[in-house]
Amino acid sequence: MPQQQSAALEAQVLLTGLAMGESPRWHDGRLWLSDWGAQEILAVDLEGRAELITRVPFELPFCIDWLPDGRLLVVSGRAGILLRRERDGSLLPHADLRVISNEGWNEIVVDGRGNIYVNGGSGVIALITRDGVVRQVADGIAFPNGMAITADNSTLIIAVSHGKMLTAFDIAANGDLRNRRVWANLNGYPDGICIDADGAVWYADVPNKCCVRVREGGEILQRVELDRGGFACMLGGPRSATLFIVANEWRGMDAMGEVARARTGQILTIAAPAPGAGWP
Repeated sequence: MPQQQSAALEAQVLLTGLAMGESPRWHDGRLWLSDWGAQEILAVDLEGRAELITRVPFELPFCIDWLPDGRLLVVSGRAGILLRRERDGSLLPHADLRVISNEGWNEIVVDGRGNIYVNGGSGVIALITRDGVVRQVADGIAFPNGMAITADNSTLIIAVSHGKMLTAFDIAANGDLRNRRVWANLNGYPDGICIDADGAVWYADVPNKCCVRVREGGEILQRVELDRGGFACMLGGPRSATLFIVANEWRGMDAMGEVARARTGQILTIAAPAPGAGWP
């Protein structure tokens, strides 16, 4: 396995008290995220002030992203529906993912052309095109998790949690995924990910309580040690120069309600070695 090449970095606490945070996204000058343990979508400024954007009427609003016109998308993980938040705040169905799988759905990323990719616990990736067509574009992924797309819209990288790897696909002109390959074998279990301008990927790791920066091939560039599970990460802030990490205690799905009530979730920050790039 590749060896670590640099010293660990220390994170600062921006916000505490999340029930179970996930899916951080830098948008309109703030860090947005889903606190799925509280069924809330929040936006947090750089002073740590949180605004409740919406409280959703369903369980497990795992992940968020935006349509090109600025409307918010929310994945209802248990129901298998992708919802769209209208200007008046109402949530309407945008795509029915159950046409592909009735198992739980997880992460979302929207590329620069408006193609929407959502993955699910059955090991698949679905594409929702700009004209609303839903089709499967990948399968056989051992617990698909975070996804990110390069700035030129040419490559999708996905965290394969149970496979302990990052996998890459070329994105065809019609949005299909081709040329599946291992981008990096890892010593951990990747969850949420993001890409930086040097072409490296940050991944959060729940069981190993860390967030790690790797380059293609698996060389470890930086590592942030945490005192609880690392669920997701995102580059943002001025000049996209801050790494935001969402961390929570985790005791397994059976104890999810207990942990959510304890509100152990945090947002942490560090100064990033390279600015963010790509999508989300």
